[in-house]
Amino acid sequence: MSKRCDVCDKGPMFGNNVSHAKNTTRRRWNPNLKKLRVVYKGALRTLKVCTRCLKAGKVVRAPIVARTPASVS
Repeated sequence: MSKRCDVCDKGPMFGNNVSHAKNTTRRRWNPNLKKLRVVYKGALRTLKVCTRCLKAGKVVRAPIVARTPASVS
């Protein structure tokens, strides 16, 4: 499973953990992704969207359809 935003293609960044003794070990920063149902290019799709794209309005969340039980009268 890739850690990439489906809208802006943002992926993980890499760097080092640095201790007080200046020992370095590799680490990574993953983007803040949310799996959402969105209206994207005129179609209803499930995408992994970073929170920056969601906040900037690059995607529109799908309307929530309330489910009602059929047996309720």
